[in-house]
Formats: sequence, C-alpha cells, structure tokens
Amino acid sequence: MSGNIQLLSDTLAGAKAEGRSALIAYLPAGFPTVDGGIDAIKAVFDGGADVVEVGLPHSDPVLDGPVIQTADDIALRGGVKIADVMRTVREAYQATGKPVLVMTYWNPIDRYGVERFTAELAEAGGAGCILPDLPVQESALWREHAEKHGLATVFVVAPSSKDARLADITAAGSGFVYAASLMGVTGTRESVGAQAQDLVRRTKATTDLPVCVGLGVSNAEQAAEVAGFADGVIVGSAFVKRMLDAPDEAAGLDAVRALAADLAKGVRGTA
Repeated sequence: MSGNIQLLSDTLAGAKAEGRSALIAYLPAGFPTVDGGIDAIKAVFDGGADVVEVGLPHSDPVLDGPVIQTADDIALRGGVKIADVMRTVREAYQATGKPVLVMTYWNPIDRYGVERFTAELAEAGGAGCILPDLPVQESALWREHAEKHGLATVFVVAPSSKDARLADITAAGSGFVYAASLMGVTGTRESVGAQAQDLVRRTKATTDLPVCVGLGVSNAEQAAEVAGFADGVIVGSAFVKRMLDAPDEAAGLDAVRALAADLAKGVRGTA
C-alpha cells in the first residue's frame, strides 16, 4: 500500500480553496497511553484539525520544550515502541480518513531501518514524515524510500536559514514546508511575531509547496494571526499541556477537542 501524500496535498489545497489556513495538530504517540493517544488524535480531528502530526517519543528531544519532553517521558516510561507509533497512525487514519504524519528525530529511523520504517508507515496509511534534524544533504536514502512508498518528506526551515539554503531545503521536500517561527525549542509563546512572517515570505519565494508555521501558537488569536500569512498553523505544546493539566483522561480529551474547535475558528477568522 502506498502512503497518503496525495491526501495531505488535497487537504491543504482544500483549506486554501476555502480561503483559510489548515489547522495541524501535534500529539505524541503513547501519551498518556497508546490507546489514550489514539483517542486524543481522534478528539482533535473531531474538534476541527485538518492534519495531525504523531510524535515519535525520543529520550533526547533537543528541539522540544519542557511540555513535550514531559509527555515523551511519560510515553517512554509506558514502554512505547515504533510499532505503537505505527498502530497510532493506522487507527487514527482508519477512524477519520484524514492525513496523519509522523514527526521524528532521525536516529530512531536510522536504527529501525529506512526501508522498514517507510514501508510500515505507508502500510499504516501515513501521509509522510517530518524530520527536523535530518540535513537535506544527508537525506537521499530517506527520500528515495519515501517517494517509493508515496510518503511526504517535510523539512524544517528556521529564521536563521539563508535564502540559498531555503531553496535547497524546499527543492528536496514534499507535502509542505514546516517553518519554525523562531529560534529555540517548542512551547507556547506570548507572540509569534514578524520573524515568522518574514520566513514564510522568503520560503514561498523558493517553492510552490504550502508553508506551515509551528512553534508558539496556543490560542485562536495567535492562530488567526499566523493564518494571515501561512498556509497552515501547527499547534503542539498547547494540546499536550491540556492533556497534562487535565485531572483524568476523559477531561483531557474534552480539553483538546475544545482547543481544536477554538483554533479552527481562529484559522477561519471566525473566533
């Protein structure tokens, strides 16, 4: 079975045709449990997310702030494995028919085997992978297998990326480009700011791929601000924090569903 890159592209194009940004949510697999994580993804889709990124928990998540680190730690202590990540993708996709990507550091894929990982992700119905720490110049093997299996390869660009580097990154990527709105780790921010808008402008000058902004968005107002210049608004830590702060799993699911609904209004300009 080939992956769902076309579903991802169609979903992003559909949002654009509606005159709005797509809402992309991030949640780690295995948090608070494997079943609980799958339910959380269904809840954010139910609330209005267009796409979900499933995080592959890592023991040293260098780009992630304390909120996602805490969730990853809970998942790892619970014994989450790559097989659980694949199950999460499969069940979330089968239940919703919506695009589900995996966001992961390179090391776990390298250890697992590129061919095995891409084949299993495609078989699970995954749309692709976001690889924040894989340098484009070292990505040929991954891209060959991802392309073979119909998976998107989403690279991350940052405000520090020079224009020539942006062109190299966007030429190698597919699905969309993940624009990190500011330097530093993931987490909610007071403002998402002009740096992000400038990065989107510079990135769009190099590619026709949708450019989606992540790092820092936590409420409808910020989502509306980012939706004014980006093709997609990516929200992670705010969802994870709602789950962490909830007194029990049922309350956590209600909280992430409500946040997704709020953010969905933000990207539509109806908040």
